Amino acid sequence: MKNITVIGAGTMGNGIAHTFAQEDFNVNLVDISADSLERAIATIGKNLDRMVKKEKITETEKANTLANITTHTDITVGVKRADLVVEAATENIDLKLKIFKQLDEICDTNTLLATNTSSISITKIAAVTSRPAQVIGMHFMNPVPVMKLVEVIRGYATSDEVTQRVMDMSRTLGKSPVEVNDYPGFVANRILMPMINESIETLFQGVAGVDEIDTVMMLGMAHPMGPLHLADFIGLDVCLSILEVMQDGFGNPKYAPNPLLVNMVMAGKLGVKSGEGFYDYSEGPRNKKVAAQFAK
Repeated sequence: MKNITVIGAGTMGNGIAHTFAQEDFNVNLVDISADSLERAIATIGKNLDRMVKKEKITETEKANTLANITTHTDITVGVKRADLVVEAATENIDLKLKIFKQLDEICDTNTLLATNTSSISITKIAAVTSRPAQVIGMHFMNPVPVMKLVEVIRGYATSDEVTQRVMDMSRTLGKSPVEVNDYPGFVANRILMPMINESIETLFQGVAGVDEIDTVMMLGMAHPMGPLHLADFIGLDVCLSILEVMQDGFGNPKYAPNPLLVNMVMAGKLGVKSGEGFYDYSEGPRNKKVAAQFAK
């Protein structure tokens, strides 16, 4: 597999495109917005510049990586000759089902279809296609060029051959793939999101403040980043969406999102990407705690 198409030019999409391109794959990056594509290429360029500065890659390797990426706003053109399509659109089930139905219609019959979903059922996504054996989850971690883990999620009908090919490909990217089965939240988010939700509950009840909660988990549990800071980094809307998928999938109230999380998302306080979440990012890195006012 040499030709890769990535659907979605957001944070995850541009990171996935960067990672494949750096390993000399031919990458088509597809998004309906030309502005989003332009921002994605700029972001990839800045990330490569940092790698050059740290002497992890050379200027020539940076140039080759960028040359390996072609952008498209027309999905039909973007998936031509693709061996693998990786969907990295917004974590919305209706949107993903629509995309996969379209991909099934326009892609070559041998093309493998992967989704970077962090919680949505692979089996459900595969069911809207005529090729469920060729549909699989590739859950990359953010930031994609840095993080080693790829959760490789098998749907009910995903074949052994496709699973092995994707595991092998992940290794060629310098990643450490872990095969998991298709249950809500998979492994990473099934464990992580209840911890983040409980951290928000701890803040909501006034047990401690934002910085105090994060400090306890960093210094006491050896976490590199506190759970509230991590939630901001992931995106509070994404955290909310994953918790809702898990609550619906398991029917268990322990996955119910905390009211503070719900209110912050409704208010547009989404974390790093909106400039404000549990911390204030309006002037760059977190500089001010903003959620303590919501605690009881």
